[in-house]
Amino acid sequence: MHYLITGGAGFIGSHLTDLLLSRGHQATILDDLSTGSWENISQHEQNPHFTPVIDSILNETVMDRLVSVCDVVVHLAAAVGVQLIVNDPFHTIRTNVIGTDAVLKTACRYRKKVMIASTSEIYGKNSKIPFREDDDTTSGPTTKQRWSYACSKAMDEFAAFACARSHQLPVVIARFFNTVGPRQTGRYGMVIPTLMKQAIKGEDLTVFGDGSQTRCFNNVSVVVDAVAQLLDCDEAIGQVFNVGSDEQVSINELAQRIISITGSNSKIVHIPYSEAYQEGFEDMMVRVPALDKIRSTINYNLNKVLDDTLKEVMEDLQARS
Repeated sequence: MHYLITGGAGFIGSHLTDLLLSRGHQATILDDLSTGSWENISQHEQNPHFTPVIDSILNETVMDRLVSVCDVVVHLAAAVGVQLIVNDPFHTIRTNVIGTDAVLKTACRYRKKVMIASTSEIYGKNSKIPFREDDDTTSGPTTKQRWSYACSKAMDEFAAFACARSHQLPVVIARFFNTVGPRQTGRYGMVIPTLMKQAIKGEDLTVFGDGSQTRCFNNVSVVVDAVAQLLDCDEAIGQVFNVGSDEQVSINELAQRIISITGSNSKIVHIPYSEAYQEGFEDMMVRVPALDKIRSTINYNLNKVLDDTLKEVMEDLQARS
């Protein structure tokens, strides 16, 4: 199979590229390197089954050529990270909505299977735990830029299902919940690499809010294996799936685990959201996926506990420093 991976030099995209090439597939990645890194995929430079294309998904000529010769499109290119979303919401909207429109339009032209990477942010302020794929979404007001990401990804999903209905396009939606692991950068507010770097350096660990908010962190190796399985599964076509872990941890406990694993003498310091982001910033206090749907569709194996993932991140950061 020949896979086209948009955002293929990014965190998840590069791990998916590793997996697909290791299984003998052909992988073409399209990435403008705005948030991705050549270092993430440079190990494949001499692999004849690997083709890197450094360009934007908004380049219609390039997109047409790449989609026309691939079998499957995995659309991972997106604006990610709370810090980036708050700092540049227009970039978030443009990248996510217009970028996905370009991918879907070209995929429809050649009727190629597409996976759209979506997000747990879709559920917004919904307090019904765990989040199920057919639950209502509850976003905040349009005056809070924080919700532009959730709304832009919701539009991506609506557009994908519209293409499925009107053009019989085979689409699969994957809603990722806090994917973590080696190669992830803390540049745009990703919590684990940020706290891990601080602990390794012996700096204070900065926890936003009171730290009682909980998340379910999922190892990137589990995520990319699930993506590959869903793309191979005819039953998954036309469906949306939560892709995450159901192991909850508060950010305070996460920080304590990182201090313990690194052997750091760092202290935990709490920073109000108004200082970390902007006045009136709103957060999701609990984010837990229901996993029964994906488990009934593929062999979804959560074989990495959080402490294993934290050790992998620590070793990766130490090797890169």
